[in-house]
Amino acid sequence: MFRPRLLDRNHNTAILTAGILSLILGIGIARFSFTSLLPAMMGDFLDVTSTGVLASVNFAGYLSGAIFAIFIQDINTKVRYFRLGMVLSVLTTLVLGMTENYTLWVLSRIIAGFGTAMGMVVGSAIVMYKLDMPDKTKAMGIHFSGIGIAILVTDLIAKAVFASGHSWQSAWIVLSLTGIPLALYTIYILSFDHHVKQAAVKHSFDISIFTPFVLLLTIAYFTEGVGFVVQATFLPDIIDSIPGLEGWGSRTWTMVGLAGIPSCILWMRLAHRFGSIQVMILAMALQVIGILLPTFTNNITLILLSGILYGGTFVGLVALFLNLGGRIAAHNPVILMGAFTTAYGIGQVTAPLYSVALVHTSGTYDLALYVTALIVSGGLLLLLFGRRYQE
Repeated sequence: MFRPRLLDRNHNTAILTAGILSLILGIGIARFSFTSLLPAMMGDFLDVTSTGVLASVNFAGYLSGAIFAIFIQDINTKVRYFRLGMVLSVLTTLVLGMTENYTLWVLSRIIAGFGTAMGMVVGSAIVMYKLDMPDKTKAMGIHFSGIGIAILVTDLIAKAVFASGHSWQSAWIVLSLTGIPLALYTIYILSFDHHVKQAAVKHSFDISIFTPFVLLLTIAYFTEGVGFVVQATFLPDIIDSIPGLEGWGSRTWTMVGLAGIPSCILWMRLAHRFGSIQVMILAMALQVIGILLPTFTNNITLILLSGILYGGTFVGLVALFLNLGGRIAAHNPVILMGAFTTAYGIGQVTAPLYSVALVHTSGTYDLALYVTALIVSGGLLLLLFGRRYQE
């Protein structure tokens, strides 16, 4: 029976398309659209403290889901949890447009974080499993470019809603309704025609894998979790708070999405040529510069560059760290990936909270950005020290 490529759940084009759409729903709508809508909500419903708490609990939900996902061995079980994640991403987004009850928002953001993890971690695993090609590295680079696409698409949807004169509540509803066809398509494509018989793979805990180099990488990845989340949560409001740049926060966030689209493919190619550690050092150095730019300039070109440096590094750094960790772990990846994910997640959960405290102390975002840049620089120094190790 003939089926168009995009409706053939076994065709690579459909699989990659569904993977990218699942990231638009799970990462874009259920997570990053919060950042895009933040300036409007900050002026109406939220303040810095409530925003930091919502960001922290969202990443706590993601952390729990990501760790849980690592230990789902059966591919059929992965499919079921992926479907759950897509449904949760739609429903938890709808809640934000239907109520201003802060308790419901907290619960919604926790559950949304879990749904995001099912879309990102489990969905990516299904995409990799289903792709039918000898070398899946480049294809997965295309898949992860969906993170940048997710930021851009959801930001454009939010801008369109505001341009039509509607509120942020309407934007949440439009985003959730947009997610329904995405969920239906991804659930259909990222499934199997028949129950997949898969031999259970068991890995024993091997503490010898945690060499000094691996511990160094784990701590460095924690600092990258910190570097990621502060801008992921507050960047539009950080820019809007700079005198003379009111209204530019949203445009800077658009640059984040544009820069994020090709970043994963670019950084992975550079790592293949120059080595993972060298490229990770460069990416983290550029990220530090991007973090600091809003603290000493209101030049719009440099401010937009800050967004480009953020979007152009955070996706690539996740891919670089996890790819290197997978190569080190070889046949025992579960424990090491769990350690990496936990370290990154701890950084994600704690960074919004200390940022809130520092904003209240200083009255601006500058001190929070200085501390964040210092922490990421610490990770960079660890990688510089780690260059003595052979990959």
